[in-house]
Amino acid sequence: MPDLMAIILTKNEVRHIAACIESVAWADQVLLSDSFSDDGTVEIARALGADVLQTPFVNFAVQRNLSLEEARRRGVRWVFFIDADERATPALAAEIRQAIQSTEVVGWWVPRYNYIMGHRMRGGGWYPDAQLRLMRPERAQYDPTRHVHETVLLDGPEGTLREHLIHYNYDTLQQFRAKQSRYLLFEVQMLHARGVRAKPWSPLSMPVREFWRRYVDLRGYRDGWVGLLLCTLMGWYTFQTYRLLRRLQREEHTALRGRRQPD
Repeated sequence: MPDLMAIILTKNEVRHIAACIESVAWADQVLLSDSFSDDGTVEIARALGADVLQTPFVNFAVQRNLSLEEARRRGVRWVFFIDADERATPALAAEIRQAIQSTEVVGWWVPRYNYIMGHRMRGGGWYPDAQLRLMRPERAQYDPTRHVHETVLLDGPEGTLREHLIHYNYDTLQQFRAKQSRYLLFEVQMLHARGVRAKPWSPLSMPVREFWRRYVDLRGYRDGWVGLLLCTLMGWYTFQTYRLLRRLQREEHTALRGRRQPD
């Protein structure tokens, strides 16, 4: 029975995939959970000894749950999720090898160093940014209602490791804005499905709250101009989220009222 499988979710990650796989070469197995990449990602992964599971992308929670199912099918004791733009250091590898000897803890949080535009973040929610990535597959499931910023439903005790993942988030501001724009509709749909209803003032009040939370409460000011810029942008995307949520609510209300009109 393999002790540990490293799982990497991919869609056209040719730039990062080789370095990522090499950083988890100490795992017993490496599985690429791929959404039909067409840029050479899969070929590189196979050449480096990784197995490949290809499934259509629905959302991140579905993708990770399919990967957990595959790990359970193979009888793997532990899985370690790592993104293509992340790297596991030798120190983290050694700590993970020790952690999976635990007979009590079934999931471990891993802190991350996030690099954005070449700057290692110190606050604003981008540090310590711990992620639940090491888990027993038979004791873990991703919340299906969280389509983005997915969360683990863990059946048992959890712990936190000391060593860090290295995360190369965004090289440029354009990359940051493009990714947040892709997440935007997922976020709106998720809030709507959870029954969150935006008030008329929400598109104004929520961005202010988000900026304050990141810049002041989470000490985004520690990152200088980079922190100020990113916290401001997160406020802007919060505005867009609640603006679109309000629009969706109005459209639903109009459609419902139309159905109630007499013939």
